[in-house]
Amino acid sequence: MADIRFEHVVKTYDNGVTVIPDLNLEIKDKEFVVLVGPSGCGKSTTLRMIAGLETISEGELYIGDHVVNDVAPKNRDIAMVFQSYALYPHMTVYKNMAFALELRKTPKAEIDQKVREAARILELEPYLDRKPKALSGGQRQRVALGRAMVRDPEVFLLDEPLSNLDAKLRTEMRSQISSLHKRLATTFVYVTHDQTEAMTMGDRICVMKAGIIQQFDTPQQLYNYPDNVFVAGFIGSPQMNFVEARVDANGSSYDLVFGNDRIRVDKPELARYIGKEVILGIRPEDLHAEEDFIRKAEDACFTAHVKLAEMMGSEIYLYFDILGSQKIARIPSRIPAGVDMDIRLAIDTDKVHVFDKDTEKAICH
Repeated sequence: MADIRFEHVVKTYDNGVTVIPDLNLEIKDKEFVVLVGPSGCGKSTTLRMIAGLETISEGELYIGDHVVNDVAPKNRDIAMVFQSYALYPHMTVYKNMAFALELRKTPKAEIDQKVREAARILELEPYLDRKPKALSGGQRQRVALGRAMVRDPEVFLLDEPLSNLDAKLRTEMRSQISSLHKRLATTFVYVTHDQTEAMTMGDRICVMKAGIIQQFDTPQQLYNYPDNVFVAGFIGSPQMNFVEARVDANGSSYDLVFGNDRIRVDKPELARYIGKEVILGIRPEDLHAEEDFIRKAEDACFTAHVKLAEMMGSEIYLYFDILGSQKIARIPSRIPAGVDMDIRLAIDTDKVHVFDKDTEKAICH
């Protein structure tokens, strides 16, 4: 069993800076978990504590049933793949992949079988006699994965492994790593600052900020039911629009008032916020410019003055201001819209999110 459990783990450096104040996290056996968040949020430190490359100041870290706080990295049965590949430049691909097994005094026949099997899975067979300098970035990253694979570790740790690759290669490698996880059926812990990687790869995603877990859930739950403003703004591309609004009663419903506009929503959770300011969250794809939608949503329309229009192929991103702050709508490119145009937009009120202005925690979705 390769489940991983942090129990009240604290990480404080020698200079007195605490980067992880109190971490409680459980990763299930064979699960693909992504740690995501902005730079400095503690995700890489968390990964390095699992690897044994960072000491734990307080609390306990379990791998399986064993506390591993004082277990040396080489005895943890984990393999780590780094952003920089960390390949030996003077060794061939074969030697790079075989080296850790040679250090363990693994029989040559077993080494050969494991290296060639990993090379077959990762489509590296034609490159086994080449040195890293003769490989592309994507091929080097596959060698780094292969070097980890041959060890049959209980846990794979991946620290921003795709950040050095171009966009096309990143997309290819994302699918390869996801396929590798399914094939190997072992625990993967993956660190990235890229929410697209997190959403497309993880069984569950742990969103971190300042060393604190903001939400740990499936990609769909994070997207549809963010716990707070930070998660709502971090997950989703383009990111969610936020508007400060006042809650007014309107019969059995409620109006959210911002500037000269108001939208009617049927959210009973807003009853205790009447007369108060809240934060309204609207995803760009939940703003609609189609005439049929506008006709059906008369109580949720407003006019936007387009300041910038970005053609994205099948979609167009429209940038406009609400109360002096830039917002974005994501609409089909067949709809005529351009710079300096006024366009009528309707909000899908079934999809809006409302947050407490003081705590920034979700009130309703």
